[in-house]
Amino acid sequence: MTDTKAGHAKSANVASQGAALARAPDRRTILKGAAGAAGLFAAARMALPGGAFAQAAGPEVKGTKLGYIALTDAAPLIIAKEKGFYAKHGVPDMDISKQASWGATRDNMALGLARNGIDGGHILRPKAHMYAAGTVMQNNQPLPMYTLLNLNTDCQGISVSNEYKDLNIQKDASPLKEAFARKKAAGKELTAAMTFPGGTHDLWIRYWLAAGGIDPDNDIKVITVPPPQMVANMKVGNMDCFCVGEPWNEQLVNQNIGYTALTTGELWNNHPEKILGMRADFVDTNPRATQAIMMAVMEAQMWCEKAENKQEMAEIVGRRQWFNVPVADIIGRIRGEINYGLGRKVSDPKLAMKFWGENGAVSYPWKSLDTWFITENIRWGKFPVSTDIKALVDRTNRADLWSAAAKTLGLANTPSGDSRGVETFFDGVTFDPANPMAYLKAVKIKRAAV
Repeated sequence: MTDTKAGHAKSANVASQGAALARAPDRRTILKGAAGAAGLFAAARMALPGGAFAQAAGPEVKGTKLGYIALTDAAPLIIAKEKGFYAKHGVPDMDISKQASWGATRDNMALGLARNGIDGGHILRPKAHMYAAGTVMQNNQPLPMYTLLNLNTDCQGISVSNEYKDLNIQKDASPLKEAFARKKAAGKELTAAMTFPGGTHDLWIRYWLAAGGIDPDNDIKVITVPPPQMVANMKVGNMDCFCVGEPWNEQLVNQNIGYTALTTGELWNNHPEKILGMRADFVDTNPRATQAIMMAVMEAQMWCEKAENKQEMAEIVGRRQWFNVPVADIIGRIRGEINYGLGRKVSDPKLAMKFWGENGAVSYPWKSLDTWFITENIRWGKFPVSTDIKALVDRTNRADLWSAAAKTLGLANTPSGDSRGVETFFDGVTFDPANPMAYLKAVKIKRAAV
């Protein structure tokens, strides 16, 4: 099953899923094949959300397999392995496995480790919602998932082909509207690439184009390309622009194939990106092992956040067994040193990739941010307007487990609650998580009939 097919579920199926979400069925009735103990753990977790098993005698298993894509924001999973954090917390047998694409990640997540797949990993944050709802799964079969922590904020990029270097496109995409119209009138195909339908990169490039008056469904064709293949496809002229994580925007600039218009931190500063997401059946059956994995990754996030560790981090993840990418393609942007190309360079710590933030504010999985992702996917027709947003967020977001892990680590003054508050985008549009429908009504270009 291809990514494109997975991203375009039939409307009848999507509508029925929206109705199912509104009913918010009990989690244990939809976890197929879970051991009888899984139900007991889930019930105890519901009764004691602070972590009933935190003080029990060690993890239930010594590890599992987590997937990752060769993107800089996977670094905490890799660093936790390289620096011994998994072993420190009692899960020494963690297998951190490279995935070929986000579609492969989805398919391996559906299999689970028991069928030679993966039990979790580095994934695009909206994927937890789409997996759980079944909208991108084979036969629209829901796969119960949990968002355990946010791996990073910011530092993705939107890049443009050198075909448009005379326009020197930056945050304002509107000059492309006329250029695209001319190219389309000449009978040439226009393409904007992202990494997975409904994923973060899809939403960033759609938001940016729409803010410039360009309809991403009617004025240009949005296509799916795996992250490591972005630069090669731009080189042979297969796309006009793309959105992807690092190090691929930097590599594009370094090879003089295109230029970066903006980093996504300029589109929405401190926006969430990837998560550590795991199958619900693994988490419910192995609560102590899950907490051990979380604590290891959280310690790795703290390590990655420190300025003095950036060079070593770039050297580690750039190795052949991880990314197989030159350190020069990684190091600049994780420090906020952005080489956009066309002679434009900026050094701004606000644009750097953040892994931990103040007291863990980056890592904490705010429910309000999930609310935006679901709302934005409603905007583009990936979920029906009737979707019960709160029910889907509550089914997938496990901020309670994050807080329990932080407490066990001895961390103080960590975030709590559901909302980070009103969010503001580069074009002045605001999103109030308490009133997502107001946002949908305000945006001009959309598929949602509101």
